[in-house]
Amino acid sequence: MLRKLPIEKDIETKRVLKKLVTAHRALAELKGVVATIPNESILINTLGLQEAKDSSAIENIITTHDDIYKAGLHFEGFKSLSAKEVQNYISALKKGFTLISNKKLLTNNDIIEIQSELEKNSAGFRKLPGTALKNTTTGETVYTPPQKYSEILDLMTNLEQFINDDTISDFDPLVKMTIIHYQFESIHPFYDGNGRTGRIINVLYLVMKDLLNLPVLYLSRYIILNKESYYNLLQEIRATDNWENWLLFMLDGVEQISMETIHLIGKIRALIFEYKNLLRDHYKFYSQDLLNNLFKHPYTKIEFIERDLGVSRITAAKYLNELSKDGLLKKQKLGTGNYYINERLMNLLTMG
Repeated sequence: MLRKLPIEKDIETKRVLKKLVTAHRALAELKGVVATIPNESILINTLGLQEAKDSSAIENIITTHDDIYKAGLHFEGFKSLSAKEVQNYISALKKGFTLISNKKLLTNNDIIEIQSELEKNSAGFRKLPGTALKNTTTGETVYTPPQKYSEILDLMTNLEQFINDDTISDFDPLVKMTIIHYQFESIHPFYDGNGRTGRIINVLYLVMKDLLNLPVLYLSRYIILNKESYYNLLQEIRATDNWENWLLFMLDGVEQISMETIHLIGKIRALIFEYKNLLRDHYKFYSQDLLNNLFKHPYTKIEFIERDLGVSRITAAKYLNELSKDGLLKKQKLGTGNYYINERLMNLLTMG
């Protein structure tokens, strides 16, 4: 039976405390680097979609970067169910970020809203029994989460208190994040979308605790690369109450992904400045809004330029066609419309 929080025993072992030092150092460096990008929506859009793709892939929702960005253009005639699900993820992440930014709280109602945005349904917490987590290869049941609606509600109310009330436990915030993730996945409160909702909660919690200003630490890539260990370590806690291996695994993920993201943001920043100098020196129509658009939307279109720059359709088309003629963008056709790819940015986002 799943126990309520807080955890009574001290799980912050010497090895965990040592790993916390390096994880916090990497996370603090990431927070500083994020602040050097002039427009926050550039990182939320680009890194957020990367996370959405990886988080969805963990649930076997597989798509390509090309399809995801095409789906974001909303062209008639382009349909990809997988890409649409990934777009729903980024929409749910942005909704969650807005909710916690306003009040620095994450309530059960917020979590239900995030899952609803993700799954495009309003089923709420599970009310019917029958949910079991199975081994995808053998089909055997590896874990049965709470079945009764009253028990799910009770455990989620307890989790809500743990998330928002720091007096309940004095564990380090990164340790708390890993506990929250374990508890949420073990309650498994929804019929669908538990894994993806849980991974959104991870990064929102870091923002709530001021460890990040933007939701840009995405652990899904790390989990994909270590998927078997991830599920085995969750199960190890359920079976033996051994927390150390799980904590070390997740803290290692925070450190690794922080360092990878710092490296990627550095390359994005360098490319932004290169484009800024090129545009400013060679194009009379240069503006900061144009530069932001080309990096906020790795795949852009005439309507996006019209909206972001407040120019006419003819003017927007002229800007984009001139940039594509000179090789700063790549012009592509989809149905009856055109779109324009910032290929050098896409190369950075799709490396590895």
